[in-house]
Amino acid sequence: MIRHGQTEWSRSGQHTSVTDLPLLPEGEEQARNLRTSLAGRRFVDVWVSPRQRALHTAELAGLTPTRVEEDLVEVDYGGYEGRTTLEIRAELGRPWTLWADGTIPGDASPGETLAAVAVRVDRALAQVQERLADGDVALVAHGHVLRVLTARWLGLPPEAGALFALPAGSYGVLGHDRERKVLTGWGLH
Repeated sequence: MIRHGQTEWSRSGQHTSVTDLPLLPEGEEQARNLRTSLAGRRFVDVWVSPRQRALHTAELAGLTPTRVEEDLVEVDYGGYEGRTTLEIRAELGRPWTLWADGTIPGDASPGETLAAVAVRVDRALAQVQERLADGDVALVAHGHVLRVLTARWLGLPPEAGALFALPAGSYGVLGHDRERKVLTGWGLH
C-alpha cells in the first residue's frame, strides 16, 4: 500500500478527498524515491485511485497501473473537505476526529461513514485476495482510506484505522504469517 506524495493540503493538514490536487515538488521527490525502495519488488497488479496525486505518484515510483480503482478513493469528507482538524474542532467547540465523529454533508459531496468506506475496501481486498496466488498487488491511494483498508485486512473495525498513521510518500506492507493476516512493514520509504 502506497500513500501518494505530499500535496499542498496534506502538508497543511487539510482533509482532501474529492478535491483533485497535484503533488508538490517535494511530493514528486517522495514518489521518485519510492522507485528505489520498490525496485526489487514484482507486482502482478498495480491498482491506483483515480485522483491525479495517486496516479502521478505511481508513475514517478516506476509503477504501471493495471487498474484505476474507484474503491481506493479517499474518504469523502463532505462538509469537512479542505478543512483542518483544528478548524473543525474550533467550530464545534469540542474535540473531533474522523475516527470517532465522522463527516458531515457538504455542498459538493455528501460525506461518507467509515462503515461505507469499509464496504469499499472490503470489496477491493476480496479482489486483491484472488490475485495474491499470482504475486503481490500494489495499491496506490490516500492516507485515511489506506488506514481503513489496513484495519479491515487485520480483521479490525474501520475505526481502528486511527492506529495506522501513514505519512505522505510512504508505504506499508500487508502480508501473512502462516494463515494469519499481518502488518509486515509500515511507514517505509
